[in-house]
Amino acid sequence: MLKTVLFIALLGHLLCGICDCLLSYSPSGRLDLVGVLKDAQKMRDEFRDLPLSWPMASILLGVLAITMFGFGYLEMSRWMAQFSETASAIMYISSVVFLIPIVVHHIICGLVEWLYIRLGRTDEAREVALEFQVKTIATMFIGYLGLAVFLITMFVMVVTGRTSLPQWACIFNTLPLMILLAFTKLPAKGNIAGLLMYLGLFILI
Repeated sequence: MLKTVLFIALLGHLLCGICDCLLSYSPSGRLDLVGVLKDAQKMRDEFRDLPLSWPMASILLGVLAITMFGFGYLEMSRWMAQFSETASAIMYISSVVFLIPIVVHHIICGLVEWLYIRLGRTDEAREVALEFQVKTIATMFIGYLGLAVFLITMFVMVVTGRTSLPQWACIFNTLPLMILLAFTKLPAKGNIAGLLMYLGLFILI
């Protein structure tokens, strides 16, 4: 049962990575989502050929993807209970704090792009979309705070030898994997790191 859930979580991160790419790429290539924030014309050009169906597909598939990998975080929290009830409780609570806001954040990211394109990429559409994203950015911060607590707790438990995993298995954790991936130009780094984490856990547990 555990391996099945870990495999589903692995596939969930893979699917979520694809959803991230639907929001960060157009048929012309990678979108400069940071560089367009202060330049209305550049933003119009960047989103000129992005199909409306891409952000909508990202929203719908992203909810499925987060649900899929969500089972992995909750199952790892349950698995940790055999070694530490305290660590298990921290991981379970932080999983919930991560998963609920992050699915909302993902929907918002897709909705912002969809609305901007649907409203004709006008200056007013840009202002509305950016204002909406700024006013809801707390969902991202809360979600990633929950994820950080989960990952730090799991890392400490593994690296200190308090689980059945070898101590070197602490590398199969999104935090150290993200540090390694930060030096690459790969898209969807967070989901690639999550995929690798669950792949390693699937093999070792």
